[in-house]
Amino acid sequence: MNNWYLIILFLAVAGIGGKLIRDVPSLLHTPLMSGMNALSGITILGALTAAAFAQSRGSVILGMLAVTLALINVVSGFIVTFRMLRMFRKKT
Repeated sequence: MNNWYLIILFLAVAGIGGKLIRDVPSLLHTPLMSGMNALSGITILGALTAAAFAQSRGSVILGMLAVTLALINVVSGFIVTFRMLRMFRKKT
């Protein structure tokens, strides 16, 4: 029975998060993404902890998938931030 609460919570948070992201003006997307890299690092730590304490093979696989996706998010955020900062450099 507790799994239904988790599914409903996940859907609610995903919907609210999607709405918040859609409402952010396009000028703020890149600065906000560079700031979110720190929070994505915390997500990696949480996913590593969840994978470490997993009891079943499926939970370990989901934990490692979460680590991989969070790592992709961090790396791509730094790449976009680097490209954004490169646009503001003086050309010699």
